[in-house]
Amino acid sequence: MTGTLPDSMIPYDEIVQEALRAVVGRVLGSVASSGGLPGDHHFYITFKTTAPGVDIPQRLIERFPDEMTIVIQHRYWDLTVDDNRFSVGLSFGQVPSMLVIPYSAITGFHDPAVNFELRFQAAEEPEGPEPHEPAENDPADAKPIEDGSNVVAVDFKRKK
Repeated sequence: MTGTLPDSMIPYDEIVQEALRAVVGRVLGSVASSGGLPGDHHFYITFKTTAPGVDIPQRLIERFPDEMTIVIQHRYWDLTVDDNRFSVGLSFGQVPSMLVIPYSAITGFHDPAVNFELRFQAAEEPEGPEPHEPAENDPADAKPIEDGSNVVAVDFKRKK
């Protein structure tokens, strides 16, 4: 018996990261629905500025081309939270700005009031199908075999 573990066919790391990002969404959702931060709670949220779905002013991307940390504490407005992202109004150099940040772009969440911190790996690439070899099944122009069997072919196509 060797000491190496087999590669997992289940993406545990991704599942755990997604579950922990849901914690961030739930906390922000609680703050949004209650109308403010309770007690001394406040949040430092670090995110990738050019990650898919991030919508922030161009001047902030120029100033923070890779990663940025925002603070949600005293001066924020219009905190809106859904299952995939949150948006919040913040001021930068006295200029009000709206930010839209998907949870997949977050690399860190910290609440210093209770010393709670989460770290994530940001999804750098848009999610989509991975490259693969061409299909080995019958080509689209293949002729059906007329053998008199009772097999019914069903072609499921998505409506666009």
